[in-house]
Amino acid sequence: MTRKSKQPGGHNPLTYQERKRLKCSGYGTQTARLSTASQSKFGTCCLSLSPIDGDAVATPSGHLYSREAIVEYLATKNGELKMEKSEYERKRLVIENRRVEWEEKNRKIAEEKFVKKDQGAMSSAIVLRNEDGDKKRPAVASSTSDTSGSRSTNSLNQVSYWLAAAQPQHTKGMAKDGEFDYVKEIEALGEAPPDRPPSPMSKNPLKLKSLIPIHLVREGDEDGRAKKGDFTGRILCGVSHKAITTQPAVLIKKSGQIMLKTVYEDLAKPDMVCPVTSKKFKEKDVIELVKGRSGFAASGETVAKKYNPTMT
Repeated sequence: MTRKSKQPGGHNPLTYQERKRLKCSGYGTQTARLSTASQSKFGTCCLSLSPIDGDAVATPSGHLYSREAIVEYLATKNGELKMEKSEYERKRLVIENRRVEWEEKNRKIAEEKFVKKDQGAMSSAIVLRNEDGDKKRPAVASSTSDTSGSRSTNSLNQVSYWLAAAQPQHTKGMAKDGEFDYVKEIEALGEAPPDRPPSPMSKNPLKLKSLIPIHLVREGDEDGRAKKGDFTGRILCGVSHKAITTQPAVLIKKSGQIMLKTVYEDLAKPDMVCPVTSKKFKEKDVIELVKGRSGFAASGETVAKKYNPTMT
């Protein structure tokens, strides 16, 4: 008989039927098969997740957006970045001020040590001789009273350790020896906020003038069968007028035309001229767009997993 059941993890505390019943409560790793209904189609805005109505734009990463949605996103993110930058500069200024104070304090301490070492014990004797005798006694009394008061406070802190005043205080950036660590302070502050907001999908820096206006042709537009304001039709290739679903498609920046990649390689790429507008373009003006998704298993990642802790 093997010792499989004696090893850690060799015995599952729950049976298959119990795990199946606990799936609805979030026990264990949840796995779901993504169907066609949960996949974004070509021509859908990556922000609003709805068919693009009105002006359509594309980013250099190949994602399509509605101009209204992406402009609102950029305006909101720019405002947030502005606030983050001001807060970062404020914290950085506090650290710099503390560094200046710490350096000034160290300079004064070094000067005092140098003066004491240079003058020797004669300076303290001269100071004591010049002071009035009547002023010494209150000072001694006050020092004695201060010492007794500090002792009583320390004893109270030791007994009543749960009080807020008795809690140990830690100053950020101060090492155990009382020194200010400027490098650690800057590292703890983190990186400065970026100058540009990130793209919603590719996370690359994105600015307003990098948005590329595109011309979308939908089903029924070429023969006038589409209703006014109807944006639910499929996107068509600007040259062959074939529906673009999950096929690779490209965008020509100068003309704003979208066409199938096979059509581009056969008709546009040899002469580097747009078949619709007859405008010349370069290789850098061609952007490969993100394909539409489908529920077919071989078309891409169609299984989503969410990890949850278990008893094993």
